[in-house]
Amino acid sequence: MQTVTMNDGNQIPAMGYGVFMMSSDEVREHLPQALEAGYRHIDTANAYFNEVSVGEVIRSCGIPREELFVTTKLFPQSYPYDQCKKDIDATLERLGLDYVDLFLFHQPYGEYASGWKAMEEAVAEGKVRSIGLSNFPVHKIAEIMEVATVKPAVLQVEINPYWNQHALKDELAKMGLGDITLEGWYPLGHGDEGLLAEPVFTELARKYGKAPAQIILRWSVQEGNVVFPKT
Repeated sequence: MQTVTMNDGNQIPAMGYGVFMMSSDEVREHLPQALEAGYRHIDTANAYFNEVSVGEVIRSCGIPREELFVTTKLFPQSYPYDQCKKDIDATLERLGLDYVDLFLFHQPYGEYASGWKAMEEAVAEGKVRSIGLSNFPVHKIAEIMEVATVKPAVLQVEINPYWNQHALKDELAKMGLGDITLEGWYPLGHGDEGLLAEPVFTELARKYGKAPAQIILRWSVQEGNVVFPKT
């Protein structure tokens, strides 16, 4: 699996398996299949209500923990500093893990500037390897940078050929944050039939003996993004 080196020196697999909209039973059924297929990067969140089942699969799959990259996310009610400290520990307990590889703030609301200190402390304590943001616009990233001693390693946003995020990357570069790794959710436009049928992708797929989806995912990886295609 190709990896990307984040701005904190840690490596992240370029392709991950997201469990958004999956029930706990679906996670128990399909996450082992994803791991068997070669996935080593798992993306969950407090708001998905399936961290317990994700942890169960991780502990029972037989793959050494250090070979897996586990991401989860806190929702805005967890952002105030004291609550953030508690909810990081509660998340680790639900997952049944000593640490997570990447912890994100899920949405750009609430007391995210207050909570960022708790995220940094979790890194110092060895509970979290890397920290980042999900769905945050640049002006709110700037607010976090006013109090941060650790830069976000990751920004997770929608990325696909219809929404390539080049303008966002340019804005981040102007802020001195061009080294943030972008992760793309909905890299296939949530299965957008129009996107998959675009002539440029169907023609390249025929040329290289691939599916249009593979061509689109390859485009995103070559852009330097981490992607989460769905099963």
